[in-house]
Amino acid sequence: MAKNASFIRWAGGKGWFIPAVQNMIQNIQFNNYIEPFMGGASIFFSLDIPNRAYLSDINSELVNTFVQIRENLDEVTQKLREYKTDKDSYYMIRDQEPTDLIEKAARFLYLNFYSFNGIYRVNSKGKFNVPYGRRSGEFNYDRLEEIREKLQVADIRERDFSDCKDVIHAGDLVFLDPPYAVASKSSDNNMFIAYNQNLFSLTDQQRLAELIDYIEDVGAYFILTNAHHQEIARIFEGRGERFEFDRTCNIGGKAAKRGKVQEYIFTNISGVGRKEAEK
Repeated sequence: MAKNASFIRWAGGKGWFIPAVQNMIQNIQFNNYIEPFMGGASIFFSLDIPNRAYLSDINSELVNTFVQIRENLDEVTQKLREYKTDKDSYYMIRDQEPTDLIEKAARFLYLNFYSFNGIYRVNSKGKFNVPYGRRSGEFNYDRLEEIREKLQVADIRERDFSDCKDVIHAGDLVFLDPPYAVASKSSDNNMFIAYNQNLFSLTDQQRLAELIDYIEDVGAYFILTNAHHQEIARIFEGRGERFEFDRTCNIGGKAAKRGKVQEYIFTNISGVGRKEAEK
């Protein structure tokens, strides 16, 4: 499989981080791969998994889509090909609430592809409400075939990140990419906390720090991406080595309004120098 990003567009996706991860792990041999915030799972799709992968997320529609691609891709693509791609059809499909798991997966893929910037957003009633945004192009069905093959080694579950402890053992590699964002005035601590409260609160970050302690206790490797902020530096102080990354923000808005953002990377993989981590 090509060393590229996910087959879906996902806010906070880590396609940009693939080369760095590959350089960071080049001198280790890991057993199983665990990703408790799978999202688009870009890192998983970029790696050669030696044994099993354990992917999980709290987004039930996302998890179901991964499962249906692995188990019922032919039926999913058949349904996906039936959908029309004009604006009116988009809103009609967006308003549907299918109960069939295959149809739910096809709808998820369709909305992800044709919605504005591929954003996943629901209203207070849990209904997808992103407007139409993509007017041309077709799904890469060959890519979905590759994804099905890759997912054969994956255990895929809907669950909270803290519930993955049962699958973490010595020598495993755990990639942690929690949801987060830095407010425009990242030096303003109150603004940062308020901005992230509904994404991934500081209490959640503390729970994540406890999970990292568990990972280290059992002798597994971890790589953590997180917000570049003083509170994050404080919470994860002493938990692996910390690196700083500058990257281009590519979610939302026009390209002219996008800019550089900083993120923290923490890892306990020994021998990772700054040059290797930042490649």
